[in-house]
Amino acid sequence: MADPTTPSKVAFYSSVIPGLGQAYIGKAWKIPFIYAALGASIYYYDLNNKEMNSYRTAYKRRLNGFFDDEYLELARPITTEQLLLGMEFHKNYRDIAIALAALTYMLNIIDANVSAHLLQFNVNEDLSLSPNIIINNDITGFQIALKF
Repeated sequence: MADPTTPSKVAFYSSVIPGLGQAYIGKAWKIPFIYAALGASIYYYDLNNKEMNSYRTAYKRRLNGFFDDEYLELARPITTEQLLLGMEFHKNYRDIAIALAALTYMLNIIDANVSAHLLQFNVNEDLSLSPNIIINNDITGFQIALKF
């Protein structure tokens, strides 16, 4: 791939559909990792968002005088102050999950761009490094040969 516009094209493809740029340059093995990271981030966002809303609803109901939430039925009931702490806890982890999803999306684009750039480098049999150990009765040594 000697086309100089390929890295920007691949980055655009990956920005439209995550993993499409990797598929375009033949690095499709990276796609499951991209979707696993995005899926895990979205899953944990959803999980923490539901928990935060559950804590918030129970807190608001207790402030209005209703003490019928599921947190009172536990072996160690959760106090009203602990509901606030739980709500903050899940809010923080929800926000972290969104940040990780955004980071994964950006890394997907950067990876596609860098991989496309690296495909443009000349790597063939003429470029090699071959170590050679010399063991002779007269001389003992180590030789490194670079071929361009």
